[in-house]
Amino acid sequence: YTITELCKCFDVSRPTAYKIISRFENEGYEGLRELSRKPRRPHPNATDEKVVERILSLKEKHKLWGAKKLHALLYNDFSEEIIPTVLTVHNILKKHGLVSPQKRLRRVKPIHPVFDPEHCNQVWSADYKGKFLMGNKIYCHPLTIADSKSRFVFTAKGHYKENLASAKAEFKRVFRKFGIPGQIHTDNGSPFGSVAAIQRFTRLSYWFIELGIMPVFSDPAHPQQNGRHERMHRDLKAACANPSAYDLKAQQRRLNSFVKEYNNLRPHEALNMKTPASVHEFSTRPFPERIPHYDYDSKMKVLKVTQNGAIRWKAYNWVYLSA
Repeated sequence: YTITELCKCFDVSRPTAYKIISRFENEGYEGLRELSRKPRRPHPNATDEKVVERILSLKEKHKLWGAKKLHALLYNDFSEEIIPTVLTVHNILKKHGLVSPQKRLRRVKPIHPVFDPEHCNQVWSADYKGKFLMGNKIYCHPLTIADSKSRFVFTAKGHYKENLASAKAEFKRVFRKFGIPGQIHTDNGSPFGSVAAIQRFTRLSYWFIELGIMPVFSDPAHPQQNGRHERMHRDLKAACANPSAYDLKAQQRRLNSFVKEYNNLRPHEALNMKTPASVHEFSTRPFPERIPHYDYDSKMKVLKVTQNGAIRWKAYNWVYLSA
């Protein structure tokens, strides 16, 4: 065959054909093997091997963290000159098969009211993370309380039920340790709020008011108004409930470990990659152990609230005040 016929038969160019023939004549069949495309000299801007090893080590330790947070931790170990960009960190993780495809989230435009405090302890957020089944086939209901400005998580307490007694006991513990905020932002679920009650207030809400804390609520069916708390819940679920522990005692150890890492180790983008613990400031308002009795004017008519949260108005009317 002529070179022209061979090139047409195998759909290659003449220079490629001559190169293959030359390799065969000089090296035999060994010369026809695929050669490595690796550069003979390392790229001058290649990431230092020590940095690559540290990135992989951090990812092994913090499996749920992405490139941005791992990149922030590199400044604890290396000088700025040799630290790669966030994109390079992502590419290193991707090269080693450590990047999971993420579902693209639909961005929701903010609606009012928007709870965006200017300083710590102005607004705290609280909620019960959706229940999940533990290994003993009993549900765990984690109560979470966090500062809306610093994202500092005060507690993630596992409960068997979502009720007033359990929630109030944990709020007392947190208030005694960290002080009290100006407002507490929650949804309308029990025991925080009730759309059927006046101002949505529940017995827990009135207790907050007695302490000097104003309860505020998201609009019904608008969890995005407390989006930063919901986002924290997503991280909590990934770290503590996939899979869950066998019983509540073991589950609480996981919740405590998550809170410790979230506050002290995990950089936060909204905080310019600082940790919540490095930003948060303690409240200057201590928890009042005793609530003073109310002194009503003599012209006022004092009505007592029944156990079902209602008062009798005039002879036959009932007004429902709280859940």
